[in-house]
Amino acid sequence: VSEVTNPSLLSSACEVVSTAYASTKESHPCIRSVCGAAEEGVKSVSEATASCVQPLLATLEPHVAAGSEYASKGLDKLGEKLPHLQKSVEQVISDTKEQISSRVAEAKDAMSS
Repeated sequence: VSEVTNPSLLSSACEVVSTAYASTKESHPCIRSVCGAAEEGVKSVSEATASCVQPLLATLEPHVAAGSEYASKGLDKLGEKLPHLQKSVEQVISDTKEQISSRVAEAKDAMSS
């Protein structure tokens, strides 16, 4: 899981969503109470599930390790093919704006000539 969220783009996107969630939660009292209740529910379910699943995970550990290694190699290849994953959301947006501006400028130049 940590390797999936490790690329800068995903990590940055998670930060953006987390910040927006926290900001919205703090600015609206009704949303704050609903989110608080939902968070407590998720926390309780997570704790209960973790205690039940722990023995099963111990049994499946060798298989999980093999799957994790395979997934890690796949993520490395994906990172090589998609270099944008190594950039933050802000960098991707900035790069996209620059590319669009460049294309528009090229189109204007072509039209004027």
